[in-house]
Amino acid sequence: MEPRAKVAVMGGTGPLGRGLALRWAAAGLEVTVGSRSADRAAREAEALAERLRAIGRGRAPRGAENAVAAAEADVIVLAVPFEAQAATLEEIRRAIEGKVLIDAAVPLDPREMWRVELPGAGSAAAEAQAQLGDRVRVVCAFQNVAASRLWNLDVEIDCDVLVCGNDADAKRIALELVEAAGLRGFDAGPLDNAGVIDGLTSILGWLNRRFKVHDAGVRITGVSR
Repeated sequence: MEPRAKVAVMGGTGPLGRGLALRWAAAGLEVTVGSRSADRAAREAEALAERLRAIGRGRAPRGAENAVAAAEADVIVLAVPFEAQAATLEEIRRAIEGKVLIDAAVPLDPREMWRVELPGAGSAAAEAQAQLGDRVRVVCAFQNVAASRLWNLDVEIDCDVLVCGNDADAKRIALELVEAAGLRGFDAGPLDNAGVIDGLTSILGWLNRRFKVHDAGVRITGVSR
């Protein structure tokens, strides 16, 4: 990913968004933490900047209200809970026309997080594409990564990232962001496949519960990077 690329993370104050923002900022990307509250976004961005200063790495992120963050970015990453997805997309809709949206939301049963509840369109990302129309290039990625592992920049994360989408260039951009975060990514086909990735998240949640761990992940074997 070009160092000058601008990435906005919607839900950048939550566990997954915070971890991704930290890793991309550590890699030198221009990152904006987005939130419904500009003050909260600014506080989170400063906390991430302090972390980066402490280890002497990266580029300090900034914080902004969601619509402002999205308008100033080249790529928007949606890292909000699925139940907040539609409202967040309406909030930033005009700001993201013509851009790439990476949807990391997962439609899980909020009472039992190890059960998937696929929406009518088949996946969270397909719901986003239907809501936004063809002027936004939607891909899915990062659903299966344990948020807690992203925070430790010195540890290799034992999980691959599957990327689905209908636009080849948008998937390329997403895969570059996967690599910038220190992960290994794979093009997993069209957006129709995104429901499988959403479902894998529920399985990983079940495994975490069953084996009393917090970071079960997915590895693709037999395929070179």
